[in-house]
Amino acid sequence: MAEEAHRSPAAQISVTRNGEADKSHEEVFQRDVPHNISSGPIMSHSHNSNENYAMTEGVVQVGPFTGDMGGAVVLADDMRSPAIEKLELVRKWSINTYKCTKQILSEKLGRGSRTVDLDLEAQIEVLRENKRKYEHVVKLAQTLCTQLAQMLQTQRQLGDAFADLSLKTPELHEEFGYNAETQKLLAKNGETLLGAINFFIASVKTLVDKTIEDTLINIKQYEAARIEYDAYRTDLEELNLGPRDANTLPKIELSQQQFQIHREKYEKMRNDVSVKLKFLEENKVKVLHNQLILFHNAIAAYFAGNQQQLEQTLKQFHIKLKLPGGETPSWLEEH
Repeated sequence: MAEEAHRSPAAQISVTRNGEADKSHEEVFQRDVPHNISSGPIMSHSHNSNENYAMTEGVVQVGPFTGDMGGAVVLADDMRSPAIEKLELVRKWSINTYKCTKQILSEKLGRGSRTVDLDLEAQIEVLRENKRKYEHVVKLAQTLCTQLAQMLQTQRQLGDAFADLSLKTPELHEEFGYNAETQKLLAKNGETLLGAINFFIASVKTLVDKTIEDTLINIKQYEAARIEYDAYRTDLEELNLGPRDANTLPKIELSQQQFQIHREKYEKMRNDVSVKLKFLEENKVKVLHNQLILFHNAIAAYFAGNQQQLEQTLKQFHIKLKLPGGETPSWLEEH
């Protein structure tokens, strides 16, 4: 009975004779509830914590409650910058890739126009053709070296066989001896020629694989810049052909800015390639001039049997022979 006496009037619901709830208690409940509670969303506040919680627009804000329930949450710049920058880079890359791919397809299908520098394009085509020819010369020279090395091995073995027969055949001692000396001399001169040809191959390979290849990398960058320039040029031309209103004018202005940026990049790459080709041509002539003289003099001296001239040719180009089976010099001998 004492427990019932302490119950809140709001918890007591009586029923009338007709089975309906007695509405007189609703008036009691409304009088007990504070009048400052609105009919809006119910928010719970903890009285045991030093921090209060407020919910606005589906975002939870944690911090001291100031009484202001409105406003959007703004993240700090250092928290959003990395993600936003990455998204922006991906967006720009996607747009640029789309425009360039569209330009390439248009050119291949014969529908799009491309910027052409006739003089520069001719120089680039000559360079690529020369590179293929130089690579072919290197392969042939390597084949010649392989065949020459096999011949030298046969000559050394033949010289050893003649020398052995010279010792075991007294009646033909001199004849076998002459042939043994001749084969050994040919093998020695062949080693000298082999060293000259290997030096020729190494020098031409350096020219092809490093110097020319480095220039071709710059040319690829130039061609990529040309495609970008044409892509943004085409985009600007299409916008200029369309209507000019409040919606299109900002797009045209932005396209004009992008076009100017890629135009400057294209012109810079074109000038760089022109200078690079000029220096490459001078370097190529100088290198090949020396190497062709070396190759000619070495071949001519070898087949003329002029051992002195052959050795002089190697000294002229500072070529040091590595004798077959020779031991590597020690550190003290080198220094």
